[in-house]
Amino acid sequence: MFRRRYLAVVSVLILACGLALTACGATRHEDDNTLVVWSLQVQPERVAITKQAAARFTEQTGISVEIVPIEEAQVAQLLAAAALSREMPDVIGSVSLGLTRSFDQDGFLDRAAATQVVNDLGRDTWSDTSLGLSSDDGQQLSVPSDGWGQILVYRKDLFAQAGLAPPDTYENLLRAAETLTRDGTYGISLATDPSDPFTQQTFESLALGNNCQLLNDQGAPTMDSKACATTIDFYGQLATKYSPAGTQTVDTTRAAYFSGQVAMTMWSTFLLDELAGLRNDALPTCDECAASPTWLAENTGVLPLVTGPDAKGQARSYGEITSWVVTSSASTSDSTEFVKFMMSDGYEQWLSMAPEGKFPVRQGTRENPTEYVDAWSTMDAGVDTRKNLAEVYPPETIETLQTAPSNIGRWAITQGFGRYIGPLTAELPFAKAIADMGSGGLTAADAQAEMQATTKDITER
Repeated sequence: MFRRRYLAVVSVLILACGLALTACGATRHEDDNTLVVWSLQVQPERVAITKQAAARFTEQTGISVEIVPIEEAQVAQLLAAAALSREMPDVIGSVSLGLTRSFDQDGFLDRAAATQVVNDLGRDTWSDTSLGLSSDDGQQLSVPSDGWGQILVYRKDLFAQAGLAPPDTYENLLRAAETLTRDGTYGISLATDPSDPFTQQTFESLALGNNCQLLNDQGAPTMDSKACATTIDFYGQLATKYSPAGTQTVDTTRAAYFSGQVAMTMWSTFLLDELAGLRNDALPTCDECAASPTWLAENTGVLPLVTGPDAKGQARSYGEITSWVVTSSASTSDSTEFVKFMMSDGYEQWLSMAPEGKFPVRQGTRENPTEYVDAWSTMDAGVDTRKNLAEVYPPETIETLQTAPSNIGRWAITQGFGRYIGPLTAELPFAKAIADMGSGGLTAADAQAEMQATTKDITER
């Protein structure tokens, strides 16, 4: 399989270099002692922070580092091309769980190096969830650095006025959606875009909350389970009865909540700085927001988990853990030292890029077990305006957010079949079924049958 993948990238090698000439040039040669680090954090301010941290590492160790920003959508193609030319980078930062599994399957990762970093710094200083999702057969595939979770946000003021309980269960959420859909407003805005991974992520989050799993421990598809039937029917009801008409996207779900048109939506924790009015191109627009830009944030409740009736204590929520990976062609000693630095002396600097979406999965050190969690709580978030989230959100919300990464689950990875995430994300079969169900083209039963058939097809390839 590894050789077939190599042959497949020959035809795209020139294209890959054209997409990112710096990446094709920024690889380590045998006579060059510079450590080459690709980073998927490409925004200019984040690149600057990464380079500042790398400069501190060089000052401490004497090891030169070249930081190369790479777009996430291009990294798989570029790494395959670099592997073919025997010029891979030494380290890659901000690698998602899906990409980590893909790179490992292709033989691009140094498992031993990642395991060494975690063991040297102390396994007990990481959250169990982050280590579990980034390991295989007792070995680390990567060094987990930070995470974000899918959350449900809701209007606390409207819930209080209607005497509604927080929407932390399927039952409470459905009751609230029904009650608050009235007078031209809607209970919830729920993703139904067939072409966007966001739709599939939202569905997976609610599915995991009901212990609806993609596969069992033997790798057999289980989308035909009772738990999945409950989730699919639940999602269909919300999308067709209590959400605005038409295709709902990552942008329209946010806009509907920000305008006051809906009482709930599901989004990632990256919503929090925008909700607080800290990003000019995504400001809250509700009537009350004109007088007070933080009004909506102050009247928003945050839930990291919605539990379904079939969960039986196994409820989880969708989220992402991003990692540092050491490649199989790296200069191991220098690479592991760099990753150790970025997870210790450089860790707070790394998290400070976007604390609303970079929650520390290494909580502290052996000497100070809460050092990084404590530091995170003091960091300013935002783009055009910077402000500590604790200045906007109440203490209970901040505490909830800090626990969000511990609720993360993911289809297939926990059963040991993370290799199926790639095709599922690339083809988006569930997003398409959800869109058809939301438009009335499929019944919930038909959508379930389609999801089961698609999963079976992917696992049998």
